[in-house]
Amino acid sequence: MTGAVVLLAASLGLSSCQSLLDQAYQPNVSPSDSPQIVDEVQRNDPRAQMGAREHPRIVASYGGEYHDEKTEKLVARIAGALTAVSENPNQSYRITILNSPAINAFALPGGYLYVTRGLLALANDASEVAAVLSHEMAHVTANHGIERQRREEAEVIASRVVAEVLSSDLAGKQALARGKLRLAAFSRQQELQADVIGIRMLGEAGYDPYAAPRFLDSMAAYARFSSVDPDTDQSLDFLSSHPNAPQRVDLARRHARAQGMEGQVGDRGRDYYVAGINGLLYGDSPEEGFVRGQTFLHGGLGIRFDVPSDFRIDNKVDAVLATGPSDTAIRFDGVDAGDTDNLANYLTSGWVAGLKAETVQTTTINGLPAATARASAERWDFDVTVVRLNNQIFRFLTAVPKGSPMLEQVSTVLKSSFRQMTPQETAALKPLRVRVVTVGPNDSLATLAGRMMGTDRKLDLFKLINAMPAGAAITPGQRVKIISE
Repeated sequence: MTGAVVLLAASLGLSSCQSLLDQAYQPNVSPSDSPQIVDEVQRNDPRAQMGAREHPRIVASYGGEYHDEKTEKLVARIAGALTAVSENPNQSYRITILNSPAINAFALPGGYLYVTRGLLALANDASEVAAVLSHEMAHVTANHGIERQRREEAEVIASRVVAEVLSSDLAGKQALARGKLRLAAFSRQQELQADVIGIRMLGEAGYDPYAAPRFLDSMAAYARFSSVDPDTDQSLDFLSSHPNAPQRVDLARRHARAQGMEGQVGDRGRDYYVAGINGLLYGDSPEEGFVRGQTFLHGGLGIRFDVPSDFRIDNKVDAVLATGPSDTAIRFDGVDAGDTDNLANYLTSGWVAGLKAETVQTTTINGLPAATARASAERWDFDVTVVRLNNQIFRFLTAVPKGSPMLEQVSTVLKSSFRQMTPQETAALKPLRVRVVTVGPNDSLATLAGRMMGTDRKLDLFKLINAMPAGAAITPGQRVKIISE
Protein backbone atom coordinates (compact mmCIF):
# COMPACT_ATOMS: atom_id res chain seq x y z
CA MET A 1 0.00 0.00 0.00
CA THR A 2 1.74 3.07 -1.25
CA GLY A 3 2.43 6.33 0.44
CA ALA A 4 0.74 8.55 2.98
CA VAL A 5 -2.43 8.81 0.94
CA VAL A 6 -3.72 5.62 -0.64
CA LEU A 7 -6.30 5.81 -3.40
CA LEU A 8 -9.35 3.68 -2.93
CA ALA A 9 -9.43 1.61 -6.07
CA ALA A 10 -7.41 0.15 -7.48
CA SER A 11 15.52 5.73 -16.09
CA LEU A 12 17.76 4.89 -16.27
CA GLY A 13 18.33 6.55 -19.68
CA LEU A 14 20.79 4.59 -21.75
CA SER A 15 22.09 7.73 -23.35
CA SER A 16 25.74 7.13 -22.62
CA CYS A 17 28.33 4.44 -23.12
CA GLN A 18 31.73 3.75 -21.68
CA SER A 19 34.84 4.32 -23.76
CA LEU A 20 38.21 2.80 -23.09
CA LEU A 21 40.66 5.66 -23.49
CA ASP A 22 44.41 5.75 -23.20
CA GLN A 23 45.26 7.33 -19.86
CA ALA A 24 47.62 9.70 -21.64
CA TYR A 25 44.85 11.08 -23.81
CA GLN A 26 44.33 14.82 -23.42
CA PRO A 27 40.97 16.08 -24.68
CA ASN A 28 41.15 19.05 -27.00
CA VAL A 29 37.47 19.47 -27.70
CA SER A 30 34.75 21.18 -25.71
CA PRO A 31 31.29 19.77 -24.91
CA SER A 32 28.86 19.84 -27.79
CA ASP A 33 26.35 22.66 -27.95
CA SER A 34 23.72 20.11 -29.04
CA PRO A 35 24.43 16.84 -27.21
CA GLN A 36 22.71 13.76 -28.61
CA ILE A 37 20.53 12.90 -25.64
CA VAL A 38 17.73 10.36 -25.96
CA ASP A 39 15.01 13.01 -25.97
CA GLU A 40 16.64 14.77 -28.91
CA VAL A 41 17.25 11.59 -30.88
CA GLN A 42 13.64 10.47 -30.43
CA ARG A 43 11.99 13.88 -30.91
CA ASN A 44 10.46 13.12 -34.30
CA ASP A 45 9.93 9.39 -33.80
CA PRO A 46 6.18 8.63 -33.59
CA ARG A 47 6.97 5.28 -31.98
CA ALA A 48 8.88 7.00 -29.21
CA GLN A 49 6.00 9.42 -28.70
CA MET A 50 3.68 6.45 -28.32
CA GLY A 51 5.94 4.92 -25.68
CA ALA A 52 6.32 8.26 -23.91
CA ARG A 53 2.54 8.56 -23.49
CA GLU A 54 2.32 5.19 -21.75
CA HIS A 55 5.52 5.47 -19.71
CA PRO A 56 3.99 7.30 -16.69
CA ARG A 57 1.19 4.75 -16.43
CA ILE A 58 3.62 1.86 -16.55
CA VAL A 59 5.79 3.39 -13.82
CA ALA A 60 2.77 4.15 -11.60
CA SER A 61 1.34 0.66 -12.05
CA TYR A 62 4.57 -0.97 -10.92
CA GLY A 63 5.25 1.07 -7.81
CA GLY A 64 7.49 3.73 -9.36
CA GLU A 65 11.12 3.55 -10.41
CA TYR A 66 13.74 1.71 -8.37
CA HIS A 67 16.88 3.75 -7.85
CA ASP A 68 20.15 2.21 -6.75
CA GLU A 69 23.31 3.39 -8.46
CA LYS A 70 25.07 0.03 -8.32
CA THR A 71 22.11 -1.86 -9.79
CA GLU A 72 21.40 0.81 -12.40
CA LYS A 73 24.99 0.65 -13.62
CA LEU A 74 24.74 -3.14 -13.80
CA VAL A 75 21.62 -3.02 -15.98
CA ALA A 76 23.14 -0.25 -18.12
CA ARG A 77 26.25 -2.37 -18.68
CA ILE A 78 24.17 -5.32 -19.85
CA ALA A 79 21.86 -3.26 -22.05
CA GLY A 80 24.78 -1.31 -23.51
CA ALA A 81 26.46 -4.50 -24.70
CA LEU A 82 23.24 -5.58 -26.39
CA THR A 83 22.62 -2.20 -27.99
CA ALA A 84 25.96 -2.46 -29.75
CA VAL A 85 24.77 -5.57 -31.63
CA SER A 86 21.17 -4.53 -32.16
CA GLU A 87 19.64 -5.10 -35.58
CA ASN A 88 18.83 -1.39 -35.70
CA PRO A 89 21.92 0.59 -34.61
CA ASN A 90 19.91 3.83 -34.85
CA GLN A 91 17.44 2.70 -32.22
CA SER A 92 17.99 4.31 -28.82
CA TYR A 93 16.71 2.72 -25.62
CA ARG A 94 15.52 3.91 -22.23
CA ILE A 95 15.87 1.31 -19.49
CA THR A 96 13.74 1.69 -16.37
CA ILE A 97 14.05 -0.56 -13.32
CA LEU A 98 10.59 -0.84 -11.81
CA ASN A 99 10.15 -0.94 -8.04
CA SER A 100 8.10 -4.11 -8.10
CA PRO A 101 8.70 -7.61 -6.70
CA ALA A 102 6.92 -9.10 -9.73
CA ILE A 103 9.05 -11.07 -12.19
CA ASN A 104 8.61 -9.10 -15.38
CA ALA A 105 10.21 -7.26 -18.28
CA PHE A 106 8.59 -5.71 -21.32
CA ALA A 107 9.00 -3.09 -24.01
CA LEU A 108 6.99 -0.24 -25.48
CA PRO A 109 7.37 1.23 -28.96
CA GLY A 110 10.21 3.67 -29.32
CA GLY A 111 12.75 1.76 -27.22
CA TYR A 112 11.18 1.99 -23.77
CA LEU A 113 12.43 -1.09 -21.90
CA TYR A 114 11.38 -2.14 -18.40
CA VAL A 115 12.69 -4.70 -15.97
CA THR A 116 11.44 -5.23 -12.43
CA ARG A 117 13.71 -5.57 -9.42
CA GLY A 118 11.90 -8.86 -8.81
CA LEU A 119 13.31 -10.24 -12.06
CA LEU A 120 16.79 -9.01 -11.16
CA ALA A 121 16.52 -10.83 -7.82
CA LEU A 122 15.58 -14.10 -9.52
CA ALA A 123 18.32 -13.99 -12.16
CA ASN A 124 21.67 -15.51 -11.26
CA ASP A 125 23.99 -13.92 -13.79
CA ALA A 126 24.26 -11.13 -16.32
CA SER A 127 23.60 -13.40 -19.28
CA GLU A 128 20.14 -14.27 -17.95
CA VAL A 129 19.13 -10.61 -17.69
CA ALA A 130 20.72 -10.05 -21.12
CA ALA A 131 18.51 -12.86 -22.46
CA VAL A 132 15.38 -11.09 -21.24
CA LEU A 133 16.45 -7.64 -22.45
CA SER A 134 17.57 -8.89 -25.86
CA HIS A 135 14.17 -10.54 -26.30
CA GLU A 136 12.42 -7.26 -25.48
CA MET A 137 14.78 -5.29 -27.73
CA ALA A 138 13.87 -7.69 -30.51
CA HIS A 139 10.21 -6.78 -30.10
CA VAL A 140 11.19 -3.12 -30.49
CA THR A 141 13.37 -3.59 -33.58
CA ALA A 142 10.72 -5.80 -35.20
CA ASN A 143 8.05 -3.16 -34.45
CA HIS A 144 5.87 -5.73 -32.70
CA GLY A 145 4.77 -3.11 -30.20
CA ILE A 146 2.95 -1.05 -32.81
CA GLU A 147 0.46 -3.85 -33.44
CA ARG A 148 0.11 -4.62 -29.75
CA GLN A 149 -0.30 -0.99 -28.76
CA ARG A 150 -3.49 -0.74 -30.79
CA ARG A 151 -5.02 -3.51 -28.71
CA GLU A 152 -3.94 -2.32 -25.27
CA GLU A 153 -6.38 -0.70 -22.91
CA ALA A 154 -6.50 0.53 -19.33
CA GLU A 155 -7.56 -2.11 -16.84
CA VAL A 156 -9.67 -1.11 -13.86
CA ILE A 157 -8.28 -2.94 -10.85
CA ALA A 158 -11.15 -2.70 -8.38
CA SER A 159 -12.03 -6.24 -7.31
CA ARG A 160 -15.45 -7.70 -8.07
CA VAL A 161 -16.44 -7.49 -4.43
CA VAL A 162 -15.47 -3.82 -4.13
CA ALA A 163 -17.18 -2.94 -7.40
CA GLU A 164 -20.44 -4.27 -6.00
CA VAL A 165 -20.34 -2.17 -2.83
CA LEU A 166 -18.68 1.10 -3.89
CA SER A 167 -20.56 3.76 -5.77
CA SER A 168 -19.60 3.49 -9.43
CA ASP A 169 -18.64 7.13 -9.89
CA LEU A 170 -16.03 7.28 -7.13
CA ALA A 171 -14.75 3.75 -7.63
CA GLY A 172 -14.47 4.18 -11.38
CA LYS A 173 -12.68 7.50 -11.31
CA GLN A 174 -10.19 6.49 -8.66
CA ALA A 175 -9.61 3.07 -10.18
CA LEU A 176 -8.84 4.64 -13.53
CA ALA A 177 -6.51 7.10 -11.87
CA ARG A 178 -4.38 4.15 -10.75
CA GLY A 179 -5.28 1.83 -13.60
CA LYS A 180 -2.79 -0.81 -14.63
CA LEU A 181 -1.87 -1.04 -18.25
CA ARG A 182 -2.87 -4.49 -19.39
CA LEU A 183 0.05 -5.66 -21.49
CA ALA A 184 -1.62 -7.83 -24.07
CA ALA A 185 0.44 -10.78 -25.16
CA PHE A 186 2.33 -10.72 -28.41
CA SER A 187 1.35 -13.34 -30.92
CA ARG A 188 3.09 -16.69 -30.78
CA GLN A 189 4.88 -15.91 -34.04
CA GLN A 190 6.13 -12.60 -32.66
CA GLU A 191 7.39 -14.27 -29.51
CA LEU A 192 9.29 -16.89 -31.47
CA GLN A 193 10.73 -14.25 -33.77
CA ALA A 194 11.89 -12.24 -30.75
CA ASP A 195 13.49 -15.41 -29.33
CA VAL A 196 15.51 -15.96 -32.50
CA ILE A 197 16.69 -12.34 -32.68
CA GLY A 198 17.37 -12.16 -28.94
CA ILE A 199 19.48 -15.31 -28.77
CA ARG A 200 21.52 -14.14 -31.75
CA MET A 201 22.11 -10.82 -29.98
CA LEU A 202 23.18 -12.69 -26.83
CA GLY A 203 25.88 -14.54 -28.69
CA GLU A 204 27.10 -11.52 -30.63
CA ALA A 205 27.33 -9.49 -27.42
CA GLY A 206 29.55 -12.19 -25.90
CA TYR A 207 26.97 -13.62 -23.49
CA ASP A 208 26.09 -17.26 -22.96
CA PRO A 209 23.28 -17.93 -25.49
CA TYR A 210 22.01 -20.79 -23.32
CA ALA A 211 20.97 -18.20 -20.73
CA ALA A 212 17.66 -17.79 -22.58
CA PRO A 213 16.33 -21.35 -22.06
CA ARG A 214 17.99 -21.48 -18.64
CA PHE A 215 16.15 -18.42 -17.37
CA LEU A 216 12.89 -19.51 -18.97
CA ASP A 217 13.22 -22.62 -16.80
CA SER A 218 13.87 -20.46 -13.71
CA MET A 219 10.81 -18.36 -14.37
CA ALA A 220 8.70 -21.47 -14.87
CA ALA A 221 9.97 -22.77 -11.52
CA TYR A 222 9.04 -19.44 -9.93
CA ALA A 223 5.54 -19.69 -11.44
CA ARG A 224 5.11 -23.15 -9.90
CA PHE A 225 6.34 -21.84 -6.55
CA SER A 226 3.93 -18.91 -6.77
CA SER A 227 0.97 -21.00 -7.81
CA VAL A 228 0.64 -22.30 -4.26
CA ASP A 229 1.33 -18.89 -2.74
CA PRO A 230 -1.63 -16.49 -3.04
CA ASP A 231 0.56 -13.59 -1.85
CA THR A 232 2.08 -13.21 -5.29
CA ASP A 233 0.43 -11.25 -8.06
CA GLN A 234 1.06 -13.41 -11.10
CA SER A 235 -0.93 -11.07 -13.34
CA LEU A 236 2.15 -8.84 -13.29
CA ASP A 237 4.61 -11.60 -14.07
CA PHE A 238 6.60 -12.27 -17.24
CA LEU A 239 5.03 -15.62 -17.97
CA SER A 240 1.50 -14.20 -17.86
CA SER A 241 2.24 -12.30 -21.09
CA HIS A 242 5.11 -14.46 -22.42
CA PRO A 243 3.82 -18.03 -22.85
CA ASN A 244 6.40 -20.53 -21.69
CA ALA A 245 5.55 -23.77 -23.45
CA PRO A 246 8.19 -26.52 -23.14
CA GLN A 247 8.49 -26.47 -26.92
CA ARG A 248 9.60 -22.85 -26.74
CA VAL A 249 12.37 -23.72 -24.29
CA ASP A 250 13.48 -26.54 -26.60
CA LEU A 251 13.51 -24.16 -29.56
CA ALA A 252 15.58 -21.68 -27.56
CA ARG A 253 18.14 -24.41 -26.85
CA ARG A 254 18.26 -25.30 -30.54
CA HIS A 255 18.91 -21.66 -31.46
CA ALA A 256 21.63 -21.46 -28.81
CA ARG A 257 23.21 -24.70 -30.06
CA ALA A 258 23.84 -23.03 -33.40
CA GLN A 259 26.38 -20.82 -31.62
CA GLY A 260 28.29 -23.61 -29.91
CA MET A 261 28.16 -26.31 -27.26
CA GLU A 262 26.63 -25.47 -23.90
CA GLY A 263 29.27 -24.49 -21.37
CA GLN A 264 31.82 -23.73 -24.09
CA VAL A 265 30.52 -20.48 -25.52
CA GLY A 266 29.79 -17.05 -24.13
CA ASP A 267 30.24 -15.40 -20.74
CA ARG A 268 27.71 -15.67 -17.94
CA GLY A 269 28.92 -12.62 -16.03
CA ARG A 270 28.19 -14.23 -12.69
CA ASP A 271 30.66 -12.42 -10.43
CA TYR A 272 29.90 -8.85 -11.44
CA TYR A 273 26.20 -9.60 -11.55
CA VAL A 274 25.83 -10.85 -7.98
CA ALA A 275 28.01 -7.94 -6.83
CA GLY A 276 25.61 -5.59 -8.60
CA ILE A 277 22.46 -6.96 -6.94
CA ASN A 278 23.90 -7.41 -3.44
CA GLY A 279 21.57 -5.39 -1.22
CA LEU A 280 18.75 -5.26 -3.81
CA LEU A 281 15.35 -4.60 -2.23
CA TYR A 282 13.27 -7.80 -2.13
CA GLY A 283 9.52 -8.15 -1.76
CA ASP A 284 7.50 -5.29 -0.32
CA SER A 285 9.01 -1.82 -0.36
CA PRO A 286 8.85 0.48 2.70
CA GLU A 287 6.51 2.80 0.79
CA GLU A 288 3.98 -0.02 0.50
CA GLY A 289 4.32 -1.43 4.01
CA PHE A 290 5.29 -4.96 4.96
CA VAL A 291 3.54 -8.27 5.38
CA ARG A 292 4.93 -10.39 8.19
CA GLY A 293 2.91 -13.56 8.58
CA GLN A 294 -0.65 -12.55 9.49
CA THR A 295 0.29 -8.94 10.20
CA PHE A 296 0.46 -5.86 7.99
CA LEU A 297 2.78 -3.11 9.20
CA HIS A 298 3.46 0.30 7.69
CA GLY A 299 6.23 2.28 9.34
CA GLY A 300 5.58 5.45 7.36
CA LEU A 301 1.92 5.52 8.36
CA GLY A 302 2.68 4.14 11.81
CA ILE A 303 -0.06 1.49 11.75
CA ARG A 304 -0.46 -2.26 12.02
CA PHE A 305 -3.24 -4.83 12.07
CA ASP A 306 -3.73 -8.60 11.97
CA VAL A 307 -5.89 -10.86 9.84
CA PRO A 308 -7.27 -14.23 11.05
CA SER A 309 -4.85 -17.15 11.05
CA ASP A 310 -6.39 -18.83 7.99
CA PHE A 311 -6.18 -15.69 5.81
CA ARG A 312 -3.46 -14.72 3.35
CA ILE A 313 -2.46 -11.09 2.83
CA ASP A 314 -1.76 -9.62 -0.60
CA ASN A 315 -0.12 -6.18 -0.39
CA LYS A 316 -0.96 -4.43 -3.66
CA VAL A 317 0.01 -0.94 -4.82
CA ASP A 318 -3.47 0.49 -4.29
CA ALA A 319 -4.69 -1.45 -1.26
CA VAL A 320 -4.10 -4.38 1.06
CA LEU A 321 -6.26 -7.38 0.25
CA ALA A 322 -6.70 -10.55 2.29
CA THR A 323 -8.59 -13.69 1.40
CA GLY A 324 -9.87 -16.42 3.64
CA PRO A 325 -12.03 -19.54 3.59
CA SER A 326 -15.62 -19.61 2.33
CA ASP A 327 -15.19 -16.67 -0.08
CA THR A 328 -14.40 -14.23 2.71
CA ALA A 329 -12.37 -11.17 1.71
CA ILE A 330 -10.87 -8.08 3.32
CA ARG A 331 -9.83 -4.81 1.74
CA PHE A 332 -7.89 -2.09 3.55
CA ASP A 333 -6.88 1.31 2.27
CA GLY A 334 -6.64 4.93 3.34
CA VAL A 335 -7.55 8.40 2.12
CA ASP A 336 -6.78 11.95 3.10
CA ALA A 337 -9.15 12.99 5.88
CA GLY A 338 -9.31 16.58 4.67
CA ASP A 339 -11.76 18.50 6.86
CA THR A 340 -13.76 15.39 7.79
CA ASP A 341 -14.43 15.39 11.54
CA ASN A 342 -17.59 13.30 11.82
CA LEU A 343 -16.83 9.70 10.83
CA ALA A 344 -20.48 8.68 10.98
CA ASN A 345 -21.31 11.32 8.40
CA TYR A 346 -18.34 10.16 6.34
CA LEU A 347 -19.74 6.62 6.22
CA THR A 348 -23.06 7.90 4.88
CA SER A 349 -21.56 10.41 2.42
CA GLY A 350 -22.23 8.22 -0.61
CA TRP A 351 -18.97 6.33 -1.21
CA VAL A 352 -20.53 3.04 -0.04
CA ALA A 353 -23.47 1.65 -1.96
CA GLY A 354 -25.99 -0.43 -0.05
CA LEU A 355 -25.07 1.07 3.30
CA LYS A 356 -27.64 0.45 6.04
CA ALA A 357 -27.86 3.84 7.72
CA GLU A 358 -29.49 2.42 10.84
CA THR A 359 -26.39 0.34 11.57
CA VAL A 360 -23.94 3.27 11.70
CA GLN A 361 -22.20 3.51 15.08
CA THR A 362 -19.39 5.70 16.37
CA THR A 363 -16.79 4.07 18.60
CA THR A 364 -13.09 4.02 19.39
CA ILE A 365 -10.53 1.43 18.34
CA ASN A 366 -7.48 1.25 20.57
CA GLY A 367 -7.96 4.89 21.49
CA LEU A 368 -8.59 6.12 17.94
CA PRO A 369 -11.90 7.62 16.75
CA ALA A 370 -13.82 5.19 14.55
CA ALA A 371 -17.19 4.37 13.06
CA THR A 372 -18.71 1.15 11.77
CA ALA A 373 -21.69 0.14 9.65
CA ARG A 374 -23.12 -2.76 7.69
CA ALA A 375 -23.86 -2.84 3.99
CA SER A 376 -25.41 -5.29 1.58
CA ALA A 377 -25.15 -5.71 -2.18
CA GLU A 378 -26.03 -8.55 -4.52
CA ARG A 379 -24.67 -11.74 -2.94
CA TRP A 380 -22.57 -10.06 -0.25
CA ASP A 381 -22.79 -8.72 3.27
CA PHE A 382 -20.22 -6.18 4.41
CA ASP A 383 -18.78 -4.68 7.53
CA VAL A 384 -17.42 -1.21 6.83
CA THR A 385 -15.12 0.31 9.46
CA VAL A 386 -13.29 3.63 9.28
CA VAL A 387 -10.62 4.86 11.70
CA ARG A 388 -9.07 8.31 11.86
CA LEU A 389 -5.40 8.84 12.67
CA ASN A 390 -3.92 12.30 12.22
CA ASN A 391 -4.82 13.42 8.69
CA GLN A 392 -5.76 9.96 7.42
CA ILE A 393 -8.94 7.93 7.36
CA PHE A 394 -8.20 4.21 7.20
CA ARG A 395 -10.92 1.93 5.86
CA PHE A 396 -11.64 -1.75 6.34
CA LEU A 397 -14.13 -3.51 4.10
CA THR A 398 -14.94 -7.08 5.12
CA ALA A 399 -17.06 -9.09 2.67
CA VAL A 400 -18.76 -12.46 3.19
CA PRO A 401 -21.44 -14.32 1.25
CA LYS A 402 -24.93 -13.26 2.32
CA GLY A 403 -25.93 -14.74 5.65
CA SER A 404 -22.45 -16.00 6.56
CA PRO A 405 -21.77 -15.97 10.33
CA MET A 406 -18.10 -15.14 9.69
CA LEU A 407 -18.71 -11.41 9.18
CA GLU A 408 -18.65 -10.50 12.86
CA GLN A 409 -15.81 -12.87 13.65
CA VAL A 410 -13.47 -11.60 10.92
CA SER A 411 -14.25 -7.90 11.32
CA THR A 412 -13.68 -8.16 15.07
CA VAL A 413 -10.13 -9.44 14.52
CA LEU A 414 -9.39 -6.47 12.30
CA LYS A 415 -10.92 -3.90 14.65
CA SER A 416 -9.31 -5.23 17.79
CA SER A 417 -5.83 -5.48 16.23
CA PHE A 418 -5.64 -2.14 14.39
CA ARG A 419 -3.41 0.23 16.32
CA GLN A 420 -0.56 2.69 16.10
CA MET A 421 2.93 1.24 16.03
CA THR A 422 5.29 2.09 18.84
CA PRO A 423 8.51 3.97 18.05
CA GLN A 424 10.40 0.77 18.90
CA GLU A 425 8.33 -1.26 16.42
CA THR A 426 8.83 1.33 13.71
CA ALA A 427 12.59 1.42 14.28
CA ALA A 428 12.81 -2.38 14.12
CA LEU A 429 10.84 -2.65 10.86
CA LYS A 430 13.30 -3.18 8.03
CA PRO A 431 12.83 -4.24 4.41
CA LEU A 432 14.11 -7.53 3.09
CA ARG A 433 17.03 -7.52 0.68
CA VAL A 434 19.03 -9.87 -1.50
CA ARG A 435 22.26 -10.62 0.33
CA VAL A 436 25.13 -12.37 -1.43
CA VAL A 437 27.09 -14.59 0.97
CA THR A 438 30.06 -16.88 0.59
CA VAL A 439 29.54 -20.53 1.49
CA GLY A 440 31.69 -21.48 4.47
CA PRO A 441 33.24 -24.87 5.24
CA ASN A 442 30.53 -25.70 7.77
CA ASP A 443 27.61 -24.47 5.70
CA SER A 444 24.94 -26.72 4.24
CA LEU A 445 21.76 -26.15 2.29
CA ALA A 446 19.89 -26.34 5.59
CA THR A 447 22.04 -23.77 7.41
CA LEU A 448 21.96 -21.31 4.52
CA ALA A 449 18.21 -21.74 4.01
CA GLY A 450 17.78 -21.21 7.74
CA ARG A 451 19.09 -17.66 7.31
CA MET A 452 16.28 -16.82 4.87
CA MET A 453 13.63 -14.37 6.09
CA GLY A 454 10.16 -13.42 4.93
CA THR A 455 8.99 -16.91 3.97
CA ASP A 456 7.89 -20.10 5.68
CA ARG A 457 9.23 -22.09 2.72
CA LYS A 458 12.85 -21.23 3.29
CA LEU A 459 14.59 -24.14 1.59
CA ASP A 460 12.30 -24.01 -1.46
CA LEU A 461 12.87 -20.28 -1.96
CA PHE A 462 16.62 -20.56 -1.35
CA LYS A 463 16.96 -23.23 -4.04
CA LEU A 464 14.69 -21.27 -6.38
CA ILE A 465 16.55 -17.95 -6.26
CA ASN A 466 19.86 -19.79 -6.68
CA ALA A 467 18.56 -21.98 -9.54
CA MET A 468 19.51 -25.17 -7.71
CA PRO A 469 17.95 -28.31 -9.18
CA ALA A 470 17.04 -31.36 -7.12
CA GLY A 471 20.15 -32.99 -5.72
CA ALA A 472 22.32 -29.89 -6.15
CA ALA A 473 25.13 -29.40 -3.65
CA ILE A 474 27.03 -26.35 -2.45
CA THR A 475 30.78 -25.97 -2.09
CA PRO A 476 32.89 -23.75 0.19
CA GLY A 477 33.77 -20.47 -1.49
CA GLN A 478 30.66 -20.49 -3.66
CA ARG A 479 28.64 -17.26 -3.60
CA VAL A 480 24.88 -17.66 -3.11
CA LYS A 481 21.89 -15.42 -2.55
CA ILE A 482 19.81 -15.34 0.60
CA ILE A 483 16.92 -13.07 1.59
CA SER A 484 17.39 -11.22 4.86
CA GLU A 485 17.19 -7.75 6.39
